[in-house]
Amino acid sequence: MASGTDIPRISARIPIRSTLPIPKPEYRSGFGQWLMGGATLEEGHAHEETHPWWKVLWLTGVDYFSTLGYQPGIALLAAGAISPIATALLVVVTLLGALPVYAQVAKRSFAGQGSLAMMENLLHGWKGKLFLLVLLGFAGTDFVITMTLSAADAATHAIENPYLHDHLGEAQIPITLILLALLAGVFLAGFTEAIGLAMFVAIPYIVLNFVVLGRCFAEIASHPEYLPRWQEALRAQGDWTSIAIAAAIVFPRLALGLSGFETGVTVMPLIDGGDADERRRRRGALVPFGRIINTRKLLAAAAILMSVLLICSSFATALLIQPADYQKGGKAAGRAIAFLAHQFFGDSFGTIYDVSTILILWFAGASAMAGLLHLIPRYMPRFGMAPLWASLTRPLVLVLFAICVIVTLVFRADVEAQSGAYATGVLVLILSAAVAAALALGREGKKALSRYCWLVAVVFAYTLVENVIERPDGLIIGMCFILLVLVVSTISRSLRATEMRIPGGYFVDEASLNLARVIQGKKVNLVPLRTTDPAARARKRDEIRKHYNIQGPLAFLHVNLIDNRSEFLCPVDVEVREEDGDYVIEVYGAIAIANTIAYVSELIDPISIFLGLTRLNLVEQAARFLFFGEGETGLMVYAILLRYWEWTPEEDVRPLIFLMSD
Repeated sequence: MASGTDIPRISARIPIRSTLPIPKPEYRSGFGQWLMGGATLEEGHAHEETHPWWKVLWLTGVDYFSTLGYQPGIALLAAGAISPIATALLVVVTLLGALPVYAQVAKRSFAGQGSLAMMENLLHGWKGKLFLLVLLGFAGTDFVITMTLSAADAATHAIENPYLHDHLGEAQIPITLILLALLAGVFLAGFTEAIGLAMFVAIPYIVLNFVVLGRCFAEIASHPEYLPRWQEALRAQGDWTSIAIAAAIVFPRLALGLSGFETGVTVMPLIDGGDADERRRRRGALVPFGRIINTRKLLAAAAILMSVLLICSSFATALLIQPADYQKGGKAAGRAIAFLAHQFFGDSFGTIYDVSTILILWFAGASAMAGLLHLIPRYMPRFGMAPLWASLTRPLVLVLFAICVIVTLVFRADVEAQSGAYATGVLVLILSAAVAAALALGREGKKALSRYCWLVAVVFAYTLVENVIERPDGLIIGMCFILLVLVVSTISRSLRATEMRIPGGYFVDEASLNLARVIQGKKVNLVPLRTTDPAARARKRDEIRKHYNIQGPLAFLHVNLIDNRSEFLCPVDVEVREEDGDYVIEVYGAIAIANTIAYVSELIDPISIFLGLTRLNLVEQAARFLFFGEGETGLMVYAILLRYWEWTPEEDVRPLIFLMSD
């Protein structure tokens, strides 16, 4: 019963057929039963139908394109007359930075895990787990603020609408909370149809924006004084060098316009790769090149379309909206294009634009909620760092809704106040994607592309640092999410440490399978040992025969731990051999000694189990067990078996357990 990493050459592994049931969260009340009725990650995402990339584009677009609802107003507030120059810089970074990086992410994360999965594959052990939990904290910041900020901006559009203002008054916070409650209600009821709704919401919104912006440019063309007035405002900022420096300084505040890339790769499983992918799948190929190519088309189309809209909107709003209107509290604050729609088309058309904007902002929140429901169960429960109920949709939706309510109340549903936290989350994710792409390309020997991705990473690192310095609230809320994730992770890992933690396993050969069948069902006495020394087995055999009146042979069990014991679940390889009338069981690839002993005990159902006790410090051993799978093995095996027996059907006879002092 010791650590070791030498695994024998296995020519024909045979799956262990008698896999043990895995515990599931149980609720006895009516409300609890309803909570369990929601879909799990596997039920919600398995066997999803694929679609052409141009249809899936709109699912990405509800997150990406919806930023037009508030981005031009934020750009004006941050940069004034310089906003078109700063926006042009944002477009350059989008097309030459984020787009190439996520093209590499798409190639290496075609199952839809995104940049987080790339970082998980590149970093191992507890350092990798902790780093990934930090990224999850920032991802949580990004997605939660997407929901709260989008709902807040939707509320702003509703309140400022001339037909609704008299009825809604200044109820910004209540309306935001109502929109968030409606969002949670949709997911509690079961949110399934995403592609069709996304197209219904996003396409009219894009068309309306082009109509409004086209009218704006016609207005600029018919009034020649607008352009010189803007140029004069630019000259007031200094020469072009000063303007470029000012744009670079302001640029980090516009980073919200990069929000759609991570969503673009997470929807990859929905993208149809065509007949070529189907033929490759039938031949056993693992990499869907057609899906990767189509995802890159999606990312490029979204980036180009959004770049055109950002440039046009920033130019039109900078020339046509007066500073008094776009300042905080002004009529155009948080709704610059909507302000122009009402001004040039009248309130009827403006109301249609407002409704379309509210719909896409609300649906952007739905996209973020779906992203979190996909992201959290994929990582935290698998790491043992979230309760079992975190894999169920309904309890998780309620928790996320509660967090959104708290964030909304803290920021008082202020769009501008939340933009810093939003930008921080977006930038951290894109920075991690750039670093992951650079590391992956470097390991593949593609030095030039790797250096380019490192250069992009430097740009986003600068942007992130500048954003944090100017608006530290983004980092503060991000650190709160990280702290929440780490606390929940530590508590959950401790509480779940007494699960079996072995989803299944393999016999190393047919001889081991046949011997396992011989010793199953009250045929042997299980004796875990810390060593593989035959002399130690002989001494333990003599000691047991001398002090205990037992029937049947002994089965000595030795557990070999893998190096990366940060994993929570891991299959094992089992070797069984006969020795002098007794048996020897070698287990390879384990992550925890006590859990593996309990697993083997339940598989073979022994007459009795002889567990050794040490006299070492219990606190130290508890920490060693939690992080490295070693500790006071005897007591932990007993605790694991008791917990397992509590929720499994009662058997006629449980094994006898003897605790022996080492």
